[in-house]
Amino acid sequence: MDALEAIKTRRSIRRYKKTPVPQEKLEEILDAGRWAPSARNSQPWKFIVLSDSQVKEKVAELLAFGKFLAEAPLGIAVVVDPTVSGHPAEDGALAAYSMLLAAHSLGLGGCWINPSLGEEELKETLGIPRGERLISVISIGYPDEAPSRTRKGLEDITFTNRYGSKHFSF
Repeated sequence: MDALEAIKTRRSIRRYKKTPVPQEKLEEILDAGRWAPSARNSQPWKFIVLSDSQVKEKVAELLAFGKFLAEAPLGIAVVVDPTVSGHPAEDGALAAYSMLLAAHSLGLGGCWINPSLGEEELKETLGIPRGERLISVISIGYPDEAPSRTRKGLEDITFTNRYGSKHFSF
């Protein structure tokens, strides 16, 4: 699957088959996160693989919108050190999205889960140092759903030189 196809066909998956994710695929997903761009190539991230069912259940309980993590074969917590990068949220988001695209290209599904409402309790549960930030938790597994969504047309979201100027032609 090429990059544009992966971008256009990836969807957030919240229901997963019980099939385990092979170690090789997990390593490819993590490697994609490692290769994400970061401010000044700071690479401020750490990834925590969530494979134990009790850990996933505890994390899922603390997530406001991620209860489905408990049923996913794997989770990945994306942690960044804000002392290493001037743009920790952006760097962590890029790593997370790189992993989501990699998962999709490998026939897996994933979903970005916002941890911000329970971040302090989640950090304590996962042993994340106080000064570091939990940017995202990603669920990973073989999809047990096939959501489809449309996108707005480029003519509705693209302007030339100034916001609101509809001179861009397609």
